[in-house]
Amino acid sequence: MKFSYRFSNLLGAVYRQGNLNFSKDGNAVISPVGNRVSVFDLKNNTSETLPVSTTKNITCVGLSPDGNLAIVVDEDGAALLISLVTRAVLHHFHFHKPVNSIRFSPDGRKFVVTKENVALMYHAPGKQREFNAFVLDKSYYGPYDETTCIDWTDDSKCFVVGSKDMSTWVFGAERWSNLIYYSLGGHKDVIMGCFFEKDSLDLYTVSQDGTLCVWESDTELDGLVLRSRDTPKPQRKGEEEEEDDDEGEKAEGEEGEVIRGKVETPKEKKKMKNTKNVRYKQRSKHFFNKEGDFNNLTAAAYHKPTHILVTGFASGVFHLHELPEFNLIHSLSISDQRISSVAINSSGDWIGFGCSRMGQLLVWEWQSESYVFKQQGHFNNMASLAYSPDGQYVVTGGDDGKVKVWNTNSGLCFVTFTEHTSSITNVTFTSSGFVIVSASLDGTVRAFDLHRYRNFRTFTSPRPAQFSSLAVDVSGELVTAGAQDSFEIFLWSMQTGRLLEVLSGHEGPVSCLCFSPVQSILASVSWDRTVRLWDMLDSWQVKETLRLTSDGLSVTYRPDGQELAVATLNGEISFWDPHTATQTRSVAGRHDLETGRKETDKITAKQSAKGKAFTSLCYSADGESILAGGHSKFVCIYNVKEQILMKKFEISCNLSFDAMEEFLDRRKMTEFGSLALVDEGAGDGDGVNISLPGVRKGDMSSRHFKPEIRVTSLRFSPTGRSWAATTTEGLLVYSLDGSLVFDPYDLDLDVTPASIRKQLRLQEWLSAIILAFRLNEKALKQEVLETVPHEQIPVICGSLPDIYVEKLLGFVAASLEKSSHLQFYMTWAQSLLMLHGQKLKNRSGTILPTLQALQKSIQRHFDSLSKLCDFNMYNIRYAEALSKQRGMKRAAEEEEEEEEEEELSENMSVASLEDAEMIL
Repeated sequence: MKFSYRFSNLLGAVYRQGNLNFSKDGNAVISPVGNRVSVFDLKNNTSETLPVSTTKNITCVGLSPDGNLAIVVDEDGAALLISLVTRAVLHHFHFHKPVNSIRFSPDGRKFVVTKENVALMYHAPGKQREFNAFVLDKSYYGPYDETTCIDWTDDSKCFVVGSKDMSTWVFGAERWSNLIYYSLGGHKDVIMGCFFEKDSLDLYTVSQDGTLCVWESDTELDGLVLRSRDTPKPQRKGEEEEEDDDEGEKAEGEEGEVIRGKVETPKEKKKMKNTKNVRYKQRSKHFFNKEGDFNNLTAAAYHKPTHILVTGFASGVFHLHELPEFNLIHSLSISDQRISSVAINSSGDWIGFGCSRMGQLLVWEWQSESYVFKQQGHFNNMASLAYSPDGQYVVTGGDDGKVKVWNTNSGLCFVTFTEHTSSITNVTFTSSGFVIVSASLDGTVRAFDLHRYRNFRTFTSPRPAQFSSLAVDVSGELVTAGAQDSFEIFLWSMQTGRLLEVLSGHEGPVSCLCFSPVQSILASVSWDRTVRLWDMLDSWQVKETLRLTSDGLSVTYRPDGQELAVATLNGEISFWDPHTATQTRSVAGRHDLETGRKETDKITAKQSAKGKAFTSLCYSADGESILAGGHSKFVCIYNVKEQILMKKFEISCNLSFDAMEEFLDRRKMTEFGSLALVDEGAGDGDGVNISLPGVRKGDMSSRHFKPEIRVTSLRFSPTGRSWAATTTEGLLVYSLDGSLVFDPYDLDLDVTPASIRKQLRLQEWLSAIILAFRLNEKALKQEVLETVPHEQIPVICGSLPDIYVEKLLGFVAASLEKSSHLQFYMTWAQSLLMLHGQKLKNRSGTILPTLQALQKSIQRHFDSLSKLCDFNMYNIRYAEALSKQRGMKRAAEEEEEEEEEEELSENMSVASLEDAEMIL
C-alpha cells in the first residue's frame, strides 16, 4: 500500500473571515477559510483549496492586477506571497503587527499595506528573481487611529486611506509638488470604504453609521506636477512623514520648507507659482435608511466602470446604489447575520458576499436577481462523515443538526437536510448508495432519499433516548442505533419503519456500532469495557462477549469481515478474531497522539496526553492498514500485521486553535496567571462584552473561546485513492500524490523510454505496454495506450500476463475519470473484464478498490452525459414546438392571404359586371 497522501481539498467550510476577491476574469472567487485559501470556480462549478497554509487565521488577501500573485496575511501580520499559477509559496514576510487591508496598484508595480495608523507602500515583486520580494518604498503617517481601507486611482498616481478616527487621507504615490497629502473629515463614525471615481481624483467615502460623502477635486489626474529630483526632503520625523497639526489641506508654509535651500531657475520659479495645491470640496452627503439595523454598515465595494456602490449591513441586508446621484437600484436581505465582506467582479455583474458567523459565501447576479453560487458550511463542528459506495459523494453531520452531502469531484455541497433538531452523532450510506441514515441527540434516526431529496423514514424509540452511534447492515434492511443514556441498542426495519427489537446487556453508554461486511453480525462497544457480538439471524442473541482492558470508544470490521479492531480509552488499538473471540494483536498509540498544551492548562502536554485516545478507526480498502484519529492534531496509519506506525499526518498547523503548541508560552504568563484566562470578547466588531452603565452595545452572555483541534471521524474512500477526516477546521481530504513519485516495477537496464518508443515503432504493442508498466511513468503509459489501434485492444488484452491485468485496469480507471476518449478507454475496460473476469473474481478482495474506482469514473461520465442528453433533448423539443408554432402561424397567415385574394377577385368580378352593364 502507498502512503504518499497529501492534502488535496478542504470541504465543509467556504468562508471564515477576511476579504473576498474575484479573479481577473471574474469567473472565480478567492475566499479565505481559516488559515487556508479556497478558489471557487463559478463557471465550472468546482472548488479547490490551495496547498498552502499560514500559522494563524487569514485576515486579508491582496490580489495582483494580472491575477498571478496573491498576498495573504494572518492575524499576527505574517504574510505569504503565493503564485496562483503554480500554487506555490514564493516568499515569507512578517509585518509584526495585525494588517487591516492590502491593495495592489492598478499598474501592479506597488502595493499598500495598512497597519495601526500607518500606510506602508512596498515595491511589488516583479518577474525577475529577487532576494527580498517586499521592499519598503515609503511610510505614510496621518491618521490618529487604525487605518481600515485603501483605494487607488486608475493611473496609480495617488491612493486614499480610511481610518477609525473618522478621517480619510489622500496620499501621493509619487512626490507631487501640489499633493503631498490631503485630509477629509465630514463623518461621525468609522470609515468603512473610500473609493476614487474612474480616471479622476473625485472621492466617495462611506462610514459605519450609513453616511455617504461625495468629494469633488479641483484638479484632474494629469494636473499633478512632479517635484524636481534635487529638491531637498522636508525636515520631518521619519521617511515621508506627512503629518501636520492642522487637519485640512497643505499649508502654505510647507511649500516654503520644501523649496528652501535650493537655487531655482526663473523657469522653475514660474512653474511652481502657477501650480495650485489640490483641493477638495464636499459636493453632497447622503444617508442610508435609518430604520432598524440599517445604520450599522459593515462592508462596502464600488465598481468604477458602472458607478455602482454595494453596501452590506449588520442585519444581512445589502443595497445597490448608482453614484453620484445615489439612486437605489436594488435592495435585498440575503442572511440574518452581518455581512463581513463584499466584492464585485471585473464586469460588474456578480457580487460576492461573505458572512463570517454563518460561514456563508454567496455570489449574486444583480441584473437577473438570481444566485450564481450559494454555499454554507456547518455552523458548528462536524461530528461524522461517510463515503458513498462508489466514492462520488461524502455525507457529513454536524453539531448544528444539519446533514450535508458533498460532491467529491467538485468539492461543493448539493443538498442539505435540516430535519434534525439537535446535534448529529453519526451518518452512513446504505449499500445502494441512494439512502443516507443519520442518528441524532434529538432522539430520532432518519433516512433520507438522494433521488427525491426527502426524509422518508423516521425511527424513534418507545422512550426518548439520545442516540450516539449508528450502523446499517449490508442489505440495507436493518438499522441499529445505540443510546448513551439507557445503554440499549435499538433495531428497526428499513422496509416497514417498525422497531424490531431492543438489545439490552451493556452496562454503560454504547459508543460505537459496526455490522460485519459478510455476515449478519453486529459488533457493539461500550464504556463498560466489553465488545458484544450480536447474531441478527438467531433471534438477536449475544454470540460472543470480548473483554477489554479499558472503556471502548470505537469498533470497526476489516473489509473481509475476518478481523475486528477496537480503540479503547487507554490509547490502545486491539485486534480480535471474531470467530474465536481471541485477541491477536495490539498497538499502543498514546505516544503517537502527541497532544498540545492548552493555554489554560496547569499541566504539561506530556501529562495531558495520558488522558487522550483514538476515537475513530477505519481500515484501508485492502485491510492491511488502519487509520486512526482522536483528540489530537495527528492522524496515524498503522500496519496491522507488523503493528508499527507507517505514517503520521499533521492535519493543521493553525495556532488560532487551542492545544496546538507543545510548551507554555511564557510571554502570556503574568503574576496573576495566564492572559488566556482574560476574556477578550468576540472580536467581531460588535463592541464590548461587559457593558458599562449607559452603554447599549455588548452582551454579558457572549464569550470568546478558542476551539480545540481534534479529529471526530475518519473514512477511507472506497477507491483507496484518498481518505477524509472531519476536524475542527472542516472536512479535510487527503489524496495519493502520484505525480512526483517514481515507483517502477521490475526495473532493469533495458527498460527506458527510448526502448518503449522503439517497440511502438515496430508495432509490438504488448511488449511496449509491459515495458511502460515496468517503468511506471504516467505520461509514458498514456502515450503507449493511446497509440494502440482500436481494433487491436481485444487481442492485446487476451495475451496480457495476469500480473499486469490489475495494473492496466487501475490505470484505465484513473485515466477514464479525466480523459475525453470515453469509448477508447471503455473498450479497454470491457475487454479486460470480459477476458479476465474469472481470474479477477478469485482475487475480488484485493482488486475491490480498483473496481470501485472504475465504477466511480463510469458513473461520473454517465451522470454528465445523461444531463447533456436531457438538455439536448429538451432543446430539440423546444425547437420543434417552436417551428410547429411558427408553421401553424404561417399557414394561418397564408389562409388569410388566400381569403383576401378571393374577396378581392370577387369584388373585381362584380365591378367588371357593373361596368359592362353600364356600357350596354
